[in-house]
Amino acid sequence: MIVITAIPLIRHDFWIFRVFEYPRLQKLILNIIVLFALGVYLPQANLNYVIVFILLVANCSYLFYQIFPFTTLAKKQLVGTVNIQEQTRLRLLIANVFQENRKSDEYHALIAKCQPDLILMVETDLWWQTKMNSIENEYPYQIKIPLENTYGMLLYSKLKLIDGEVKYLVEDDIPSIETEVELRNGKTVKLFCLHPRPPVPQENPHSTERDKEILIVAKKAADSNIPVVVAGDLNDVAWSYTTELFSKVSGLLDPRRGRGFYNSFNAKYLFLRFPLDHIFCSSEFSLSSIARKERCGSDHFPVFVELHHDPKAEEKNEIPVADADDLNTAEEKINAEV
Repeated sequence: MIVITAIPLIRHDFWIFRVFEYPRLQKLILNIIVLFALGVYLPQANLNYVIVFILLVANCSYLFYQIFPFTTLAKKQLVGTVNIQEQTRLRLLIANVFQENRKSDEYHALIAKCQPDLILMVETDLWWQTKMNSIENEYPYQIKIPLENTYGMLLYSKLKLIDGEVKYLVEDDIPSIETEVELRNGKTVKLFCLHPRPPVPQENPHSTERDKEILIVAKKAADSNIPVVVAGDLNDVAWSYTTELFSKVSGLLDPRRGRGFYNSFNAKYLFLRFPLDHIFCSSEFSLSSIARKERCGSDHFPVFVELHHDPKAEEKNEIPVADADDLNTAEEKINAEV
């Protein structure tokens, strides 16, 4: 228990050091069970027992400290909306559909229920694009990149998309989307859509490419002169070192902080669930709602967020700030050889 908590502290890109960042809540639960078992079944007052017990208590405290910002006990990083107005509204639905999944009808039902302004679907091939053609009248603005490698993306919007581009920021077969979105009140928002490759042996044994793509977008967001939203399956948990660095460098806020985990993967296994699907926004937004939606045959749950463009919220939002070490680390990762 102590070793698997300590491993992620080693800042190495090899997958074995990164994968143990994911199950913090699971590690905490197991740590509590082990502590309870030691207390009940091994009440031996010898030195070895005392040392192990103290180490596990410290380990448990450290894990709770790590997950605390994502509990309802913590302060909300993004304030709630006070005045709900359709003109300032931005509803986003993001869904990793699992390319081999064939339950497209369930996504149509979900879209009809949520009525999002923007829909981002990833792991989409030509079959999925064909099945979603029927929503194009309601969502006249689209950026479509169907691929057979499980990294296709489909973006549908009721709101006008301006200067939309498909980018290949790090890898030639991993696309991302960069576009401006015009809200109903005429204000424009910069939208980045991502789905980098995860650091797992069957995909990529290193996190270098994933971290690089995430941090390139962080710098782009920091340099933007208009509000920013970043959405997608980042293949990284909300509390990881890279995601926290992304938040600091970009200055973007996580609506989950102070509200809950909203674990989106793996939908098939209750105990092995992590928050991999993300929506971040700049401090000019407030939050009306966030929800993990019902599974539609995928190994991911869709995530729905309703934001409101509200410049006054900037005074109340808790804006993350990068120090010199953070900026240097980000530069090193962005310039790392892949």
